[in-house]
Amino acid sequence: MFMTTGGLNRAHAIQGILTATAHTMLRSEKPDEFSLFDGLFDEVKQDLMKQAQTMGADGLIEVRFNTEIAQMNVAPKFIVVHGYGTAVKFPNQKKSE
Repeated sequence: MFMTTGGLNRAHAIQGILTATAHTMLRSEKPDEFSLFDGLFDEVKQDLMKQAQTMGADGLIEVRFNTEIAQMNVAPKFIVVHGYGTAVKFPNQKKSE
C-alpha cells in the first residue's frame, strides 16, 4: 500500500475517491497550540489507508490535505484536517512462462 501526492505513470484502474476528516478542540488556556495539526494529519492518513485497503486498492494517488481553524459563535475553536485522494488498483500482470 502506498500514498503519493502526485500522479502515477503506470497502468491503473481508479477504485474511487476517498475522504477523511479529523478534528480537535483548542483549549482556551492554549489557543495557539497548532502543533496538534501533526497528530491530525497522521490520523487522516491512517484513515485514508484503511479505507483503501478495505476496498482492495493497491494505493492512493493525488492525495491532498486542507487545514482549517473553525470558530463557533459560542464554542471554542477547533482545528480540522481534511484529506482526500484517489484509490487505485494495478491490473493483474500475466506471468511469462
